[in-house]
Order: sequence, then structure tokens, then C-alpha cells
Amino acid sequence: MPRFTTYFGIAAALFVGIFVATVFGNVITFQTQITPNVSSTVSVLPTVEPEEVGATTSEQPQTTPVSKKKSASPAPALAPVVLSPIEEITTSINSIKTALSILENSSLDASASVLRAALVNIICYAPAGSRLRSISGSGIIVDSKGIILTNAHIAQNFLLSDRNVSCTIRAGSPAIDKYKASLIYIPSAWVSANAKILTETDPSGTGEYDFAFLAISKSTTRDELPSSFSSIPLATSPSNIGTPVVIASYGAQFLESSQIQSSLFPTIVFGSVKDVFTFATNTIDVLALGGSAAAQEGSSGGGVSNINSELVGTITTSTTKGTTDTRKLDAITSSYIRAAYASETGNALDFLLAQPTATSISNFAPKIPALESIITAQLH
Repeated sequence: MPRFTTYFGIAAALFVGIFVATVFGNVITFQTQITPNVSSTVSVLPTVEPEEVGATTSEQPQTTPVSKKKSASPAPALAPVVLSPIEEITTSINSIKTALSILENSSLDASASVLRAALVNIICYAPAGSRLRSISGSGIIVDSKGIILTNAHIAQNFLLSDRNVSCTIRAGSPAIDKYKASLIYIPSAWVSANAKILTETDPSGTGEYDFAFLAISKSTTRDELPSSFSSIPLATSPSNIGTPVVIASYGAQFLESSQIQSSLFPTIVFGSVKDVFTFATNTIDVLALGGSAAAQEGSSGGGVSNINSELVGTITTSTTKGTTDTRKLDAITSSYIRAAYASETGNALDFLLAQPTATSISNFAPKIPALESIITAQLH
């Protein structure tokens, strides 16, 4: 059983899952689902500024002097217990297991803090009366320059600015508007294969090629952009069955549209990899994470980290029926994302992450019109 933190907080290879971005206004999932039941979207309510929470102080407990007692007669010394070699080995093993468990839990707690700090909410507003829907999903900052990894089925909305779709990056507890971002990569293979998703009531998919990168470009507040963003690095190797992990997202299935805008809090879950799958041969491309509070609409693009505070997966698909603990939640691995990016572009992903964000934005901009036309052709 996964354990949960108190702060609210695969498979794709099942070949049919549910995109877990929440479409709201009329709240809807933008994910693939085995038996999805998706509602339509209406207009978006204005953002509500969160109330400030005052600091509290705790009082020091009063102490009561302890009276000294008279010395009792000395107790007889106990003879030392002599352990057999097998008992000594068993005791040593148990001690080592206890120490490793403490170390693992401590490492997971640290990983949760890093992942939580890198988590963002991505909210995209569609114009009222259009065939498009407003959606809420998740993303993870994977580079201190402000590069966000999310799902292609979320990032495709960044291709529709000419149709008055406006997207904002939010963060915090609750999530509030923070930044604007620009698309710097979305797989053309995904766009070509999934162009109809924007107009489908019950979209489905496998999670293959379902990733994209955004670059934070400006602040939506009076504050300037930070010189460095909290981030978590992408792992280079995948996790296997039984690996303990932390899952983080902005799950929003159980909120009304107004609550998504004013009272959306992160969901943080401690769990493990239940199974692994592949899109091709013998590579680990998908992590099956089982049921948890993170298995809900809005979690698309959320992150999965290991005890080394590395991002090992990105949430792509989930079932959304029944209680969350009985659902299935899947994530594509960071190693798969690296390989898929290199296969489509001919370049290592680290090259994109190392570039200045302004360069990445300008390099990808000429590709947007062609990708947009593939999607908008489905809207006529």
C-alpha cells in the first residue's frame, strides 16, 4: 500500500488508457481512458487570488521539576546473553534492514521535496462557443532555466494561440498564475497520429510520444523571472518493478471549475513501480504505478521521482472510474523520452536542455504553423 503525505496530496502499454488532463468549465478529462465519461466545457471563471495565511507560533511546554529519589539497593548484575552464530547473523541482517529502511524513507522524503518544488499546473483557456475545451494538467520543471516537461495532449493547446487559446503556468498551494511559456518541442509523430483528440468526447491513446517541452518566457505578475527555477533532473536509466517512487501532480477530478482556479493543491503520493511495459522490444518505456490519489483527471504531465531525486517518469494515462485506489496510473519513462526525442530529431535531449531558452523558442517557432494546421484541420 502506498503511503500518503498529509499535504494532499503503467498501461500506456495497456494500449488504451485515459488522458489525465482535466478539462474544466464543464470539467473533463483530456486523457485516454478505458471507459471514459467526458463532459463538455463551458466558459472559464476568473482567477481568484488566494488568501494569505498568517504565521503561527507555538508555546514552549512548561516543565515540572522531578524530585530526586533515594538510591535503591544495587540490583544483581545480569549474565550476558550469548548468541549463537546464526542468531548473531540474523540480528545483524535485521539491523541492516532497519538502517536501510530509515535511509530509504529519508531519501524519499528529500525526493518528494525536490519534486514538489518543480511541479507546476498548466491551465489553458479556450474561447467560449468554440469546439475547443479548457483544460488543466500538470508539468515538471526539468531544468533550472525554466524548461517544463509535460504531455503532448496538454502542450498541443500551445499550438492554438491563433484561435485565442491562452495557456498559463501556475504553481503553489493553492496554484496561482505565475508565468507564460512557449512551446519548444512536441513530437510531430504524436500530432499526426492524434490530431482528432481535441474534438473527441472520449479520447484514447497509449502514451507513446505523448510528451512535450515548454520554456517559461515571462512572468504574469509584477515579479521578474527568477534567475534559476527549482527543478529536478531527468533520469538516464529507468526504474524497475518494486522500485519505491514519489508521484506528484495537480489532480483536479473532484473539483468544480471555480475550485480548480482558486483551490487547486498538489497531490503527493509515496508508492512503487507495480509493473513495466515497452512500446518496442525489451526497453522499459512505461511504469505501471497502480491506484493512488494521483490516479485522477488533471494528473497528466505529473512527475515520478526515485530516491536519488531524479525524474524517472511522466504521467500519461489513467483510468478514472471507481475509487482512486482501484485505478491504474501509468507513466512513460524518462529514458523512453530521451530515446524518442533523439529518434525524431537526430539530437540528444541534453542538447535541447542546454540551449538558452530564447534560442529554443526561436528555433521551434517556424515549425508551429505546420503542426497547427494538422490539428485545426480536424476542427472544420
